Amino acid sequence: QEQLVESGGGLVQAGGSLRLSCVVSGRPFSRYVVAWFRQAPGEERDFVAASMWSGSRPVIGDSVKGRATISRDNAKNTVYLQLNSLKPEDTAVYYCAGRAAHESKFGSWGQGTQVIVSS
Repeated sequence: QEQLVESGGGLVQAGGSLRLSCVVSGRPFSRYVVAWFRQAPGEERDFVAASMWSGSRPVIGDSVKGRATISRDNAKNTVYLQLNSLKPEDTAVYYCAGRAAHESKFGSWGQGTQVIVSS
């Protein structure tokens, strides 16, 4: 069973940047899809971005388009989410989730990392 561990959250002022990391263990990484989701209190979980298997184009959600990039380091089994020009509405717990390339649902989730953006 794979494990996903997020890190990099914290408190940042509006306009600032953060880089979140998701380390995956227990699964071959090259054909593993990793996505970031976020959930603010009282709101539904929102898709942020996804890193497809190596060489495929990443997917960025509308809520962060133009302000976020997602990248992966296959040697470190790690996916990074770079968030720039942060806004207070980006405040949420950010989760990474994983699935194999042939699967349709994200079955493995990390514990989440809190991002707080102050105005």
